Amino acid sequence: MIDYFKKASVNRKSKKLLSYLLMTVIGIVLIIPLLWMVFTSLKPMEEIVRYPPTFFPETIVWQNYFDTIAAFPFWRYARNTLFITVLVVIGNVLSNSFIAYGFAKLDFPGKKIMFALVLSTMMIPGFVTMIPQYVLFSKIGWVGTYLPLIVPSFFGNAFNIFLMRQFYLSINNELIEAAEIDGANHLYIWSHLMLPLTKPALITIAINSFNAAWNDFLGPLLYIQDQEKYTLQIGLQVFQNQATTQWNYLMAGATLVLLPTILLFFFAQRYFIEGMDLTGGSKG
Repeated sequence: MIDYFKKASVNRKSKKLLSYLLMTVIGIVLIIPLLWMVFTSLKPMEEIVRYPPTFFPETIVWQNYFDTIAAFPFWRYARNTLFITVLVVIGNVLSNSFIAYGFAKLDFPGKKIMFALVLSTMMIPGFVTMIPQYVLFSKIGWVGTYLPLIVPSFFGNAFNIFLMRQFYLSINNELIEAAEIDGANHLYIWSHLMLPLTKPALITIAINSFNAAWNDFLGPLLYIQDQEKYTLQIGLQVFQNQATTQWNYLMAGATLVLLPTILLFFFAQRYFIEGMDLTGGSKG
């Protein structure tokens, strides 16, 4: 019997070690393109075109980043992108948590059917609705403004609603009943009781929304026509067309654009992992 448990323990350790090795290998494979981009951004041009190519830079040129920022209106495009991103994050956090609270904690006729319809929208590809949306926004005069990029975030997203609903369902209804006895309405319960208890899910939605808005290329390409209103993604594409052979500058620009996303996930990854737990944990 003792030998059996020892063998089982060895098997578990071997499987865990194998899984760690496999994840390490996959992680290295996935991070190589990112490292190649960063190292290329630090090389002089003559080193980039050298054959055979080298992975690590022999000469580190930090000036590439300063030259890239000076080559196109980087800070103006960064402000435009940040403005859109902040409003999109606020819209997604507020709208999805509010809608999910209704589906999780309120009883009204047709709730299950409506929730099923909301989830069914996840099966519709975005390219299917792209033309109708553009026609709609064109009819109401929003093309050329940031409104088509910001306003839809205040009307909810099917996956985020589902994520928040799972967290709300894990919260004991006795909290809501006690608050109602004290005279609190549902708006107060949602804002003062539910939101603090679902912080991991809210942070997950905020991270996903930030990544989607910050890295959005197609939306600004469709709706933004004034060069003064360009986002970083569009500005980087324009810069690429102007400097197709300056790979060190292009990689420096791509690194600068990607840096906020990497930093955000690095500092908030614990909340992101907790937020993706659809059971929501045990609360209340």
